Amino acid sequence: MVDEYDALIKNKTWELVPHPNDVNLIRSMWIFRHKKKYYGSFERYKARLVGDGRSQQVGADCDETFSPVIKPATIRAVLSIALSHSWPMHQLDVMNAFLHGNLNETVYMHQPMGFRDPKYPNHVCLLKKSLYGQSPRAWYQRFADYVFTIGFSHSRADHSLFINCRGSDIAYILLYVDDIILTASSDALRKSIMSLLSAEFAMKDLGPLSYFLGISITRTSGGLFISQKNYATDIIERAGMTSCKSSHTPVDTKAKLGASAGPSYGDPTHYRQLAGALQYLTFTRPDISYVVQQVCLHMHDPKVEHMNALKRIVRYIQGTIDLGLHLYKSSIASLVSYTDAYWGGCPDTRRSTSGYCIFLGDNLLSWSSKQQPTLSKSSVEAEYRGVANVVFESCWLQNLLLELRCPIRKDTLVYCDNVSAIYLLR
Repeated sequence: MVDEYDALIKNKTWELVPHPNDVNLIRSMWIFRHKKKYYGSFERYKARLVGDGRSQQVGADCDETFSPVIKPATIRAVLSIALSHSWPMHQLDVMNAFLHGNLNETVYMHQPMGFRDPKYPNHVCLLKKSLYGQSPRAWYQRFADYVFTIGFSHSRADHSLFINCRGSDIAYILLYVDDIILTASSDALRKSIMSLLSAEFAMKDLGPLSYFLGISITRTSGGLFISQKNYATDIIERAGMTSCKSSHTPVDTKAKLGASAGPSYGDPTHYRQLAGALQYLTFTRPDISYVVQQVCLHMHDPKVEHMNALKRIVRYIQGTIDLGLHLYKSSIASLVSYTDAYWGGCPDTRRSTSGYCIFLGDNLLSWSSKQQPTLSKSSVEAEYRGVANVVFESCWLQNLLLELRCPIRKDTLVYCDNVSAIYLLR
């Protein structure tokens, strides 16, 4: 708490002023958590001072809080490009990143509990910098404004990707809130950018990329291995299934999950927490995308049968805990897409489910399994909609790669197993 408070004071986050009349005064709160090392062991205690946003008034002392984050497919695309060219990939750490953002609104807050100024016990804090809550958006804007001044531009395909071209050299910055990846075509350019960033922010180079967003990134003889083993272990523990028997498959293909599948599950919050955690696990586990999508359809009113299906996913993860995603040093000249659809698969609405996966060379960049928003009258129509989805994503990836100065030089192949849909597309 002392370290956090000292950082706030050093950053001139607020100034103490007499309590003005007729203003909205928000409460300050301390939030505590354990920070873990990348392999899962305890590292240190962390304390964060936040403002209680529940008492803020939209348009008066708060506005937009949304902050864009890098898309998973963008991360995999940049890693594939850097790997194919043998570029250095480094991760950066920003000390108290959220406190760098400038605050545009006028916000008054109670003094922090345990740190009330003895000289001015009745004064309140007039915020000069953003605190956690509004700070992610303010930090993003502050970071983006600065990197624009040193030659970067943000991608139109992904606003959390920043690109810098200097002659024949190029550099990319990936920003996910306050987690940053920096890669460049030359070590000199990377060091130059790192020097400029360090001069503006309290930032340090953590060395070659190894851990990002709770994801372990390991160099192998063939490329990179991306894994969420520790996160998967944590999901198993949260489900209370550390000693469960593993399953060879994540889903029972004979049964269909419906909305009226027996009695309700007694703890819907627990169900939603596990389903949400499994959603994030699909970052490196495309093999569970379909079944996770299925259990997430019932988070509003989970039944016992839905929980049993979720537990089967956990049992499958228990037996495949070491699986992850491999990225190889391969050609990045072509995209290949695959799509399929399950016509009328939902027993309640008869809506279809379609899925796709897209490869850049040998590397899997993007995948999805999603229920279609409208009814399809035939399997042809369901497959046609599935092709439309994968073409949309492929076009987005083509535009992204064009901005990354790695244009696709071959036609993108789209594979579909429905002959009628293929003839219709022609």
